[in-house]
Amino acid sequence: MTARQIRVFGDPVLRTVSVPVAVSDHGTAGLVEDLLDTVRLPGRAGVAAPQIGISQRAFSYNIDGDVGYLLNPELVEVSGEPELVDEGCLSVPGFYFQRMRYPWARATGVDLHGNPVELEGDGLLAQALQHEIDHLDGKLFIEGLDKERKREAMRMIRESDWF
Repeated sequence: MTARQIRVFGDPVLRTVSVPVAVSDHGTAGLVEDLLDTVRLPGRAGVAAPQIGISQRAFSYNIDGDVGYLLNPELVEVSGEPELVDEGCLSVPGFYFQRMRYPWARATGVDLHGNPVELEGDGLLAQALQHEIDHLDGKLFIEGLDKERKREAMRMIRESDWF
């Protein structure tokens, strides 16, 4: 397949709660291939299906060279004291803001064959799991900013060249 263009802030698909993927659907393999091709581009830790215009529960990840995907993921556990981390988003290009994330997370889902898959980890993987599953729930990372940071982020986004 191919790397797909990323949808940016303002596109309604980014605010839509994604529907479950039909694992047996022939098109799902193509979606996974597109997600994997798209996340392999430099500087990308994760891509959720809504970011490429598909409102289905699927995402790909690329953490320290470990590339994979998860279908119908659910965030089932987070732990540790939430901490401020710098976070950016391909759908809000050029901006990074500090927001609270749990330092460890675990998500479950399935692969293309319907086999159970579990991803868990700390650091960037934990952040990516929380971030991508937020996308599938129709939420952008800026929604997790405190009130003052969010107001400033929205001002900066409105003034950006791409908005």
